[in-house]
Amino acid sequence: MTSDTTHAMFGAHSTTGDVLAGMDLSGRTAVVTGGYSGLGLATTLALTRAGARVVVPARRPDAAQQALAGAAGVEISQLDLADLASVRAFAERFLGSHPTLDILIAGAGVMACPETRVGPGWEAQFAINHLGHYALTNLLWPALTAAGNARVVSVASGRDPSWRIRWDDVQFARGYDKWEAYAQSKLANILFAHHLDLLGRPHRVRAFSVSPGYIQTPLQRHLAVEEMVAAGWIDADGTPAPGLFRTVEQGAATQVWAATSPQLDAYGGDYCVDCQVTDGNPTDGSAAARLWALSADLTGLDLTDRA
Repeated sequence: MTSDTTHAMFGAHSTTGDVLAGMDLSGRTAVVTGGYSGLGLATTLALTRAGARVVVPARRPDAAQQALAGAAGVEISQLDLADLASVRAFAERFLGSHPTLDILIAGAGVMACPETRVGPGWEAQFAINHLGHYALTNLLWPALTAAGNARVVSVASGRDPSWRIRWDDVQFARGYDKWEAYAQSKLANILFAHHLDLLGRPHRVRAFSVSPGYIQTPLQRHLAVEEMVAAGWIDADGTPAPGLFRTVEQGAATQVWAATSPQLDAYGGDYCVDCQVTDGNPTDGSAAARLWALSADLTGLDLTDRA
C-alpha cells in the first residue's frame, strides 16, 4: 500500500536528523536493541536528541556505557537475545519501572556467522535476529498496549524474492549455509512485523519492517575481506565501492521514520525502504501466521493468549 504522502518528504539520502526535524518526542519511551553500535547507536542518539527516553538492552553493558557516554536520556540494561531467561529478566525489569512503551526497535542482530548453536540448540541467526525479538515483544506487550499508540519496528534487510523459511529445518540441522540462514532470519523479521500488526491493531500497536540499505557497521565482523571484495563491496585496498554505502545516519533514517512519522498513522504491517512504504513483493500472510505459530511453539510465548 502506497500513497503520495509517504513519498513526499524523504528518500534514500535522508538522515535521522531529517526525519525527526521539528519533532518532539518528550514523554515517549523507546527500547532499541543493538542501540549502542552501528545503526542502533545512530538510532538511539537521534531519538534522545528529539527528547525520547531510550532504554538500550545490551549483551555487553560496559561497551554500551562507553559508546553512550554523555548521551542524555539513556538507560542501559543487560540483555542477551540468544537466552530466553535473559529476555525474561530484562522484560521484568523494564515493566517494573516503565508503565508504557511507545517505540520498540528490534535492530540487534548477527550476519553470516559460522554455524553456532544457542539456547536449546537453535541456529544463532534465527534465534537472535528473530526468536529473541519475538520473545521480547511478547513479554513487553503490556507496556506496548498501555501506550495507546505504540510502534514496533523490525530491522530486516534488502528483500529478495528467493528468500524462504526452511520450514522442515528452520534450525539448519542439515546443511548449514550462513547466507541462507541469514536470509531466513531477515525474512522472518518481515513476516513477524506483518503478523504482529494484525494482532496489534485492535490495541493501537502497529508494526513495520525496514531495510536500512548498505552500511558499513560491525555487522560485517564475520566476513573476510576477500569475501567482501568478491561481493563488490570493497576493493582490494578496503576502499568501499563508490556510491554503494550510506552513512549510519542515512541507514538508520528508515527505522526512525517508521517508528515516529505521522505519515504512517494509517499504515501497518508494511515493509519500508528509503523512508517509503513499498507495495512490491507483498508479504505472504499465511507464511507470517505460520511463522508466528512456530515461534510461539519454540518460545512458549504467544501474546494472542492475552490479545
